[in-house]
Amino acid sequence: MARKVLISDKIEEVCPAALREAGIACDLKPGLPPEELLAAIPEYDGLIVRSATKVTAQVLEKGRAGKLRIVGRAGAGVDNIDVEAAGRLGVKVVNTPGLNSNAVAELTVAFAFMLARNLALADSTLKAGRWEKKSLSGFELSGKTFGLVGFGHVGRLVCAKAKGLGMRVLACDPLVPAEEARAAGAEPVSLEELWKEADFISLHLPKNKDTLNLVDARVLASFKPTACLINCARGGLVDEAALFEALSRKSIAGAAFDVFAAEPPLGSPLLDLPNFIAAPHLGASTLEAQLGVARKSAELLAEFFRAQG
Repeated sequence: MARKVLISDKIEEVCPAALREAGIACDLKPGLPPEELLAAIPEYDGLIVRSATKVTAQVLEKGRAGKLRIVGRAGAGVDNIDVEAAGRLGVKVVNTPGLNSNAVAELTVAFAFMLARNLALADSTLKAGRWEKKSLSGFELSGKTFGLVGFGHVGRLVCAKAKGLGMRVLACDPLVPAEEARAAGAEPVSLEELWKEADFISLHLPKNKDTLNLVDARVLASFKPTACLINCARGGLVDEAALFEALSRKSIAGAAFDVFAAEPPLGSPLLDLPNFIAAPHLGASTLEAQLGVARKSAELLAEFFRAQG
């Protein structure tokens, strides 16, 4: 039976090439407006998305009334897919966890270096014609404590890199046995211990009702005044208004975010703070990660269709 897949976000050419090699027809239509997606989706057996396309219940219902049986997300999370509606309608959802983990882990450590050495300020002030060497003195990562909230694929890679830099690593993840965390090089601790002891606190969690605004004003008040917060996981894990207050008062030293509650975060007061570093959701934006998730997405859909006969 001939199968047909729609790819509605920008993706590496390896994805459509792999689908075609498997005998699956595909249409690459990045940036498809929601109304056009609704009109087109019934004629496709599968859909592959990145982050831009919102796979709503309405999209899934329209697709399921036609030929749609599977949605693939070329990335780790499925925040832009209504998974509950997919389950109810019998549409399979697959994603590619782990393939962009190293890219996110490297960005996390890069942020730690930037915060420790004031590199963002050093760059901007020098380009503005100011030589502020004395005021931009920083500190070394070696001997400091890295706290990881979440100890999955990315957390473990950050742990290995931090240990290589001579850092102590704390980890809190109720789903990971203490002996497993220790074997990976981290000290398992409670959240309260991690908040209080870490010099760098990095979040590696999904966003759900339990983690939304996990880092609020109360939590931020328990940080060391020299602590820095890093979030390359999901927007919404941090109360951004509370973080703005903490950074403005300098009750914590700094923060670096790749993700925000609303993206793009235009107008966010955080962007005006000198002790806040921002990136436009670049965690998985490496050639290696993009190729990996693109190839794997095609493989997952091909395997599904083969099993269906």
